[in-house]
Amino acid sequence: MPVTHITSDPEKLTMDIVADFAAPPERVWQVFTDPRQLERFWGPPGWPATFTRFDFAPGGLAQYRMTGPRGETSRGRWEFLAIDEPRSFEVLDGFADEDGDLADDIPPMRMVFAFEPTATGTRLNGVTHFSSAAALEQAVGMGMVEGTRMAMGQLDAVLQDLRDYAAGKGTRLEVLDDQHVRITRLIEGPRELVWRAHHEPELLSQWLLGPDGWRMTVCEVDTTVGGTYRYAWEPVGGTEGQPFGFDGETLLSDAPRRAVTTEHMTGTDYPSTINDLQLYEEDGATLLTLLIEYPDAATRDMVLATGMVDGMETSYQRLERELLPA
Repeated sequence: MPVTHITSDPEKLTMDIVADFAAPPERVWQVFTDPRQLERFWGPPGWPATFTRFDFAPGGLAQYRMTGPRGETSRGRWEFLAIDEPRSFEVLDGFADEDGDLADDIPPMRMVFAFEPTATGTRLNGVTHFSSAAALEQAVGMGMVEGTRMAMGQLDAVLQDLRDYAAGKGTRLEVLDDQHVRITRLIEGPRELVWRAHHEPELLSQWLLGPDGWRMTVCEVDTTVGGTYRYAWEPVGGTEGQPFGFDGETLLSDAPRRAVTTEHMTGTDYPSTINDLQLYEEDGATLLTLLIEYPDAATRDMVLATGMVDGMETSYQRLERELLPA
């Protein structure tokens, strides 16, 4: 995680963030001022941002929305107050209504982003100024500290070339908190095909098999919001194990970028998870990010102990081998 610390000061009415990045200031400046790169991390996991306006000049406006796993939206806007490229910029940050105007119920905050070179890259010093102690307390109560920490934790994938960041590393697991894990895997193929491989039964049945010695017996998929899916597998050729399956519902579908579904083990009373799949393509390769929300830490640990990540890696290798051009 790049964040060194986040502290709030009720007397000064400020919140300070310090984060260190292994990239030069010009590169860090770029990801904070290019909306297509900014939206890859501006928002905690599960709430990615989409910038619909970005007028990067003093007096200009940026408007964005963050979309939750069930399709909920939270809108925000920046008014650019000052820009000193590539050292710092200052914005008036606030929640916005559907028209992009500042919301009346939460006062805006003045945010200063400053970037300085270090021996290993760049240090971000960010200061947020609040209008009152009540506004600072409200922001902390809404989860601003942890949300900022988790959002900044996504920056390493943005700063590096995608293949440098992920190629050859296989399926990677990050435990974010008691309820959330993030799984990433670079797929050497275009996003459109990776999306189809996750949603078309004739393609799914060729690769989503887990360990060798299993076959998929049921593959029913409805990708419309509110639609359901059902998968089932059984062992073949003397492989040990009992047949099992999963079922769930589509909560959000934004092809070919994002799909959110529930997942439940068929025929059990185990609680469901929420699986948030996001795909990002760069130079013909696709970074697959799967954010899984568990009901509690005990369920998380039970599922991870099954060897789930190893099974996923075997399936992703099969996807590349069977469905992608050599």
